[in-house]
Amino acid sequence: MVFWIASLAGLAVAYLLGSFPTGYIAGRLFRGVDIRDLGSGSTGATNVLRTLGPWAGAAVLLIDVLKGVAAIAVARTLWSWLEAQPSVTFVDLPSALPWAVCLAGLAALIGHARPVWLGFRGGKSVATGLGVLLAMSWPVGVGGLAVFAVAVAVFRMVSLGSILAALTAVGVVCALDHPLPYRLMVIAGGAYVVFLHRANIRRLLAGTEPRLGRRS
Repeated sequence: MVFWIASLAGLAVAYLLGSFPTGYIAGRLFRGVDIRDLGSGSTGATNVLRTLGPWAGAAVLLIDVLKGVAAIAVARTLWSWLEAQPSVTFVDLPSALPWAVCLAGLAALIGHARPVWLGFRGGKSVATGLGVLLAMSWPVGVGGLAVFAVAVAVFRMVSLGSILAALTAVGVVCALDHPLPYRLMVIAGGAYVVFLHRANIRRLLAGTEPRLGRRS
């Protein structure tokens, strides 16, 4: 019973961390507006950058990354606590840890994109996904971040950089020696991030996607 309650609580905490409405709060603090009524309507760092400016965008980016890191840290801390409980003997906790970490990561991604506080209308989970990757496997996170940085520097399109970063993370995690749960999580998370960018993909194909530096 303790195991199941703790596991559900860990997932709930990961989701709530991911759903912390950073971009919405920034809109209220910096300009007294609902960020969802401006620009693309997303609560992510890119829309904040375009509508509120670089300082607000940088703050939202940092906090959103830390949300992903915190979700993984909570899962690992909770698992360490469960290992110390004498009543939890029917589960091989060390073997189950990768699954717990991955489920927490997915919960954080869903929380950012579908926050309960904002009527399930949030961002596209890129920054929070980066935090999850860095905490889960830093080589995968760094690989995705490097491709994102190069793509944005060359094409000045954050959406294109985000999509390429998600695909790169999938390739890196499959190339490295990682547990199956990690691979499945990055594949699922990468597909989710690409799915959330489906409108951007249509604009990219049409040649109408805005470039970085163009304020809304």
